[in-house]
Amino acid sequence: MRIHILGAGAGGGFPQWNCNCRNCDGLRKGTIRATARTQSSIVASGDDENWVLFNASPDVLQQLQNFPALQPARALRDTAIRAIVLIDAQIDHTTGLYMLREHREPHELWCTSLVREDLTAGNPILNVLGHYCGLNWHDVPLAERFAMNGVPGLAFEALPLTSNAPPYSPHRDHPQPGDNIGVTLVDAKSGKRLFYAPGLGMMEDHVWAAMQAADCVLVDGTLWTDDEMIALGASKKTSRDMGHLPQSGPDGMIEWLDKLPATTRKVLIHINNTNPILDEDSPQRAELARHGIEVSYDGMEIIL
Repeated sequence: MRIHILGAGAGGGFPQWNCNCRNCDGLRKGTIRATARTQSSIVASGDDENWVLFNASPDVLQQLQNFPALQPARALRDTAIRAIVLIDAQIDHTTGLYMLREHREPHELWCTSLVREDLTAGNPILNVLGHYCGLNWHDVPLAERFAMNGVPGLAFEALPLTSNAPPYSPHRDHPQPGDNIGVTLVDAKSGKRLFYAPGLGMMEDHVWAAMQAADCVLVDGTLWTDDEMIALGASKKTSRDMGHLPQSGPDGMIEWLDKLPATTRKVLIHINNTNPILDEDSPQRAELARHGIEVSYDGMEIIL
């Protein structure tokens, strides 16, 4: 199983277009050692030929161009993407669908019924795409293994996460099972497992069990502290209010990742532009290294 990180940043990417926090300003001016990141998305394959796209970020065209394996050039119009999975209905995970409208046949789209509802009512992107390539919708089953046609060598297991729905959802601040999901990718031959959850607001028993069973966890790295955005004056909401478990502090991501088996590879994704771990010389980045936690970047690969 091969996982390629198309984008490792949170919504807005890094640097964010209108942000002059220490990280964004420092990257532009070259005063910190850091790497730009596009918005969160990955692709996965079991045979290096057929790929599943997880989330279609606003940066999807740049991301596809940066990974030639997704354009095998077998015909005038071609792609190696056989299916698209949406883990939620957030703008930074769905807007890229507009950029994929030139497809010559309907996309095979996997998401929960609640996400489909948000994307046909509050933000009707799926309705709009019906006037272009169209979509074949598949309801993601929760708590049972499933496969996707055209994607050999991989199996999938999805589970509900407690995070938050987008502002245009009727479930905003009142999350329902299926608003957000985590997905375990399973290599059919080796049995190796990767757990993927870029938006994780609470550690629940079923989520923790999936993480413990995984050989690699690729999980929420949005903010360092719970009050990070409040302290900067960028928001009135805590990290947990926004549906993201902070890395530091009691019951934070570091504390949980420390409890995983020593053999588990631990990688953070969906990193907000304000997070000090983006500064590679920061004490926060050094602390992650001491805990054996990696920070993902655009172009990173995970082979299991």
